[in-house]
Amino acid sequence: MALNIRPAEETRYDVLSLGEVMLRLDPGDGRIRTTRQFRVWEGGGEYNVARGLRRAFGLRAAVVTALVDNEVGRLVEDFILTGGVDPSFIKWTPFDGLGREARNGLNFTERGFGVRGAVGVSDRGHTAASRLAPGDVDWDHIFGDLGVRWLHTGGIFAALSETTAEVVVEAVTAAKKHGTIVSYDLNYRPSLWKSIGGVDKAREVNSRIAPHIDVMIGNEEDFTASLGFEVEGVDENLADLDISNFKAMIATASRTFPNFQVIGNTLRTVNTASDNDWGAIAWSADEGFAEATHRKNMEILDRVGGGDSFASGLIYGLITGEPLATAVEYGAAHGLLAMTTPGDTSMVTKEQVVKLAGGGSARVDR
Repeated sequence: MALNIRPAEETRYDVLSLGEVMLRLDPGDGRIRTTRQFRVWEGGGEYNVARGLRRAFGLRAAVVTALVDNEVGRLVEDFILTGGVDPSFIKWTPFDGLGREARNGLNFTERGFGVRGAVGVSDRGHTAASRLAPGDVDWDHIFGDLGVRWLHTGGIFAALSETTAEVVVEAVTAAKKHGTIVSYDLNYRPSLWKSIGGVDKAREVNSRIAPHIDVMIGNEEDFTASLGFEVEGVDENLADLDISNFKAMIATASRTFPNFQVIGNTLRTVNTASDNDWGAIAWSADEGFAEATHRKNMEILDRVGGGDSFASGLIYGLITGEPLATAVEYGAAHGLLAMTTPGDTSMVTKEQVVKLAGGGSARVDR
């Protein structure tokens, strides 16, 4: 790979994520509207990637985020600590006793089953993370004095507020100045953009960020909504994706943003909430296209976080210098395995990822 990644011995961290970490409330097999109990996890699109790289792949990880300093915020911190991610760069916001000034984000998520799709109800308005603004983080200290090999952030955090979009621009600019590789998951969510300008605003923000990105991640809807690249031959459920058309879109993206060294994308067909066809494709400037093993009719327990785990598997392959074909297999395998367990974050090991990526089966390991 052509990525010029800083040597590990020169840096404190292998990966740093920038994004909101919410408390996920999961009704298990039930429904949000009828449950009487929730299982609690932590999760966030950008954070999940760093946590996967720490817990599944053993890399040194940290997170930049903000939390309100109350019992809920400290619970989220406890989850972050359990995940092995360094919480030193959390910006703690004083609690005003009510949450009028700032609060911690909640994400109610039910998994879905069969014909009943997964449902997510986020409660994240006016959160501490959405109040992060330029100047709140000493990026030169993090990237220059301490050293970071890889920064991962994304479109979810950029959409939280006018100021978080500016924080992303500030972070990726500083990262590039200090030689840190930057990955970005477009992760388009209509609900996050609709009150602040919709698709037009998403494209304006992401088009400012894209020139700083080395590794761009996103599915076909993300590229269309966030950057304006159209994919022909796709129905509204994204079930009939023509790979050749998607390859044409990647080619357009790489010409528009020649700084993109790698582009990655999951390929998912949702047959039912618990039956998905799953694969992935990636492109790099020096190796061209690579497609992961496409697996049909995979049983899904909890789809949330599958794309984030794809990203962490892909990044692990890239940061360790594997060929693109191997990296995209790691990403697809890690994403699929993560969807066999509850919660946003990965519960698998590197050995299990490598085994599946190499064609391993689900026979019992004894």
